[in-house]
Amino acid sequence: MIQVTLPDGSKKSFHSGATPLDVAKSISEGLARNVISASYNDETIEVSTPLTKDGNLTLFTWNDKEGKKAFWHSSAHLLAQALEDLYPGIKLTIGPAIDSGFYYDVDFGDHSFSDKELSVVENKMLEFARQKYEFSMREASKNEALNYYKNQGNEYKVELIENLEDGTITFCDHANFTDLCRGGHIPNTRIIKAVKLLNVAGAYWRGDEKNKQLTRIYGISFPKQKELTEYLHLLEEAKKRDHRKLGKELELFTFSQKVGQGLPLWLPKGAALRERLENFLKAAQKKAGYEMVVTPHIGQKELYVTSGHYAKYGEDSFQPIHTPHEGEEFLLKPMNCPHHCEIYNSKPWSYKDLPKRFAEFGTVYRYEQSGELHGLTRVRGFTQDDAHIFCTPDQLDDEFKKVIDLVLYVFNSLGFENFTTQVSLRDPNKPEKYIGSTELWEQAEQAIISAVKDKGLDYVMEEGEAAFYGPKLDFMVKDALGRSWQLGTIQVDYTLPERFDLTYKGSDNEMHRPVMIHRAPFGSMERFIAILLEHTGGNFPLWLMPEQVSILSLSEKFEKYSKKVLNLLENDEIRALADNRSETIGKKIRDAETGKVPYMLIVGEQEAQDGTVSVRKHGEGDLGSMTIEEFIKLIEKDINKNKIEFNV
Repeated sequence: MIQVTLPDGSKKSFHSGATPLDVAKSISEGLARNVISASYNDETIEVSTPLTKDGNLTLFTWNDKEGKKAFWHSSAHLLAQALEDLYPGIKLTIGPAIDSGFYYDVDFGDHSFSDKELSVVENKMLEFARQKYEFSMREASKNEALNYYKNQGNEYKVELIENLEDGTITFCDHANFTDLCRGGHIPNTRIIKAVKLLNVAGAYWRGDEKNKQLTRIYGISFPKQKELTEYLHLLEEAKKRDHRKLGKELELFTFSQKVGQGLPLWLPKGAALRERLENFLKAAQKKAGYEMVVTPHIGQKELYVTSGHYAKYGEDSFQPIHTPHEGEEFLLKPMNCPHHCEIYNSKPWSYKDLPKRFAEFGTVYRYEQSGELHGLTRVRGFTQDDAHIFCTPDQLDDEFKKVIDLVLYVFNSLGFENFTTQVSLRDPNKPEKYIGSTELWEQAEQAIISAVKDKGLDYVMEEGEAAFYGPKLDFMVKDALGRSWQLGTIQVDYTLPERFDLTYKGSDNEMHRPVMIHRAPFGSMERFIAILLEHTGGNFPLWLMPEQVSILSLSEKFEKYSKKVLNLLENDEIRALADNRSETIGKKIRDAETGKVPYMLIVGEQEAQDGTVSVRKHGEGDLGSMTIEEFIKLIEKDINKNKIEFNV
């Protein structure tokens, strides 16, 4: 007999060889019908895998993240099977599950493939799915696996297998299809009821531009057609809210091939939007005791060698800048932290001086591959709302909680109400990814967990998601379409103070190391604005809008009155624009609606005589006629209702 421990701590006894499905049946028939994947002693297994020793079992359904992962991973196999059937001789490479669906990278050889073929492949996938093929795992020796793919002429799979240890290699079979695979599948193909192949893209083998470009096919699948229909509806809404589309329509930013890929150019309205966001955060930071600093865009290579950033980003980032002086090398800065460490090091400190809170809207540079660039969400140059707090160990808990309060203030002010937090820890199996001692890492991790618990935040813990120099608290926000984004991060760091020999004199008159907190409520200005654009559909909070009012004159005769209205609004710091073009009023209204202008004031002969304006509100229509003073009170009330005061 074996003892199986369930997530609630309860234990059940089974004969050796019982499967996760048997365990599910012992709990309820309903669970047995819905379970599609499992893990045993933290290892992903099939629901048909025999259990032969005591252990901890977790059962997953479609409603679980791991259940979806198994569902979409299995769907990738189904896609590969359909492609092999339709395009003989192709070479399969990798096909993982991703956050929303799956993809498969394929070398089509002499076959041509485009979006036009996707529906044919979908139909073939559903045809195979209805056959109820069971997914079955089997082990293979390294020689067997190599020979199998050498005989196929698939150099991609051969390369993957050559990097694997003998005794760790497994294949997955279903019907007449076989693929190299680590496991984690649903019981059979019939569970897959709905499939949509979304698009075709290029992808370099192993993400290296020096390698051959493959064809990547993205897809998603569901256990019910209704869920696919709902997803496709959300996808259409997402297209309408695409920040690249809205950014162009609202004249916020642009890109230029001459300037370079991944380097956004901010247009006047976008620059004004950024400035308002910066001023909003600066005002809160001032109340919270932060001091603004400014650092250069470059630094000597040795600075980033000391910090560890060169080892992390050096080879895959922009190459060093060589000066006329032999041996002198500079780098575009990948992070602001080393510069702030040197600012701290510019003078001696006592424990009475701490905490020191240095903040900067600092632009950093990372070389992202061209295929990975995406609007403002993935760029090569971006500005972080960066700050670094240097404090004593005794101050750490209080300082960390104060940063949490600041992040929550930002979210509440900008309408991000649905979020969870993630405590991002080291991967204990890959210590080489991190710098610093195990003891310091444990201290930092416990400090974050303690602060999150004290603040009563809903949180999960994820191993392997920490920064290379310390654990962090990430804020995972759901937008208006239910999509999850990582926005805002707080990190505890004992390592950089060691590397930069940061000190302060304690009350015992001895020198001590400060603890460093890294924090960025926005994260990057570019990515934050992209997400805010998509979350709001371009209808920003009124206090943030680049243009709050558009004054639309019925004809050129009323240009003088429209300018008078404009001056009165500007005197009350209301952002307005007078549209005196020789266009019809209908065209002016449509342009203002497209530009998401919150209020439109129509002025003509009657309004000029009476000293009034005819008011329209974006998305609502006519609000009637009112005096300019009445409108100013109306809009000021509307602006202030969404503004929140930051209290320290």
